[in-house]
Amino acid sequence: MSDTYTATPSLLKVARTIMIKDLRTEVNSRVILNQVAPFSVVIMILFAFALDNDGILQRVAPGLVWLATMFSMLVVVQRTFAVETADGALDALRVAGVDTRALFLGKSVALGVQLCALDVVLVATAFFLYNVQLELSGLLVVFVTVLLACIGLGFIGTLYGGLAAGARGRETLLPLLLLPVVAPVLIGATRATEAGFNSGGAEVSEGWPWSGLLLIFAVIFGVVGSVAFGPLIDE
Repeated sequence: MSDTYTATPSLLKVARTIMIKDLRTEVNSRVILNQVAPFSVVIMILFAFALDNDGILQRVAPGLVWLATMFSMLVVVQRTFAVETADGALDALRVAGVDTRALFLGKSVALGVQLCALDVVLVATAFFLYNVQLELSGLLVVFVTVLLACIGLGFIGTLYGGLAAGARGRETLLPLLLLPVVAPVLIGATRATEAGFNSGGAEVSEGWPWSGLLLIFAVIFGVVGSVAFGPLIDE
């Protein structure tokens, strides 16, 4: 019994340390700020030029926000694991006996935080560029949706980023592995955000069941990832 109570805080402490390390690396490099965020905003602007109709843009704005998130996530995940494998940090952590569950959790939360920050920029861009109307109740739905979706995407991105990290051609392999798996999150997040934006006549209340579905996805991906991450990066 005592082992159980001492192991859990240790795991969480290691996960927090890894999360802080990843976030500090990002703050120092400013890749999200200087590269990924501008890249995602350019995607939103290109969508605006391609569609060129305010009514259509308002209708499809939720889907465009999450498509831009998916594309940007690929860049963030590839960069994160490229840094880890280039300097041997991932192997060093494994040799040091770091619990792979803590490693997975810490990196997943760090990725989720970065995606949340990115989505704030994307939602603000949709608000100003696509003339999206957001009420207070809708803003709450969007906030919860972003939080839950980014948690789930953090788990998925870390799991498949670790899988593709040591493979040849990982730059092309990662999208092939990742995009089909994130489809449920993309659909759920888009539907919930539609409700929050009142797009296509959707009511705000319609967004909560989709947010609940995102929570289920996040739990499933978190459990599966914590079990599978260790064996995947060992191979």
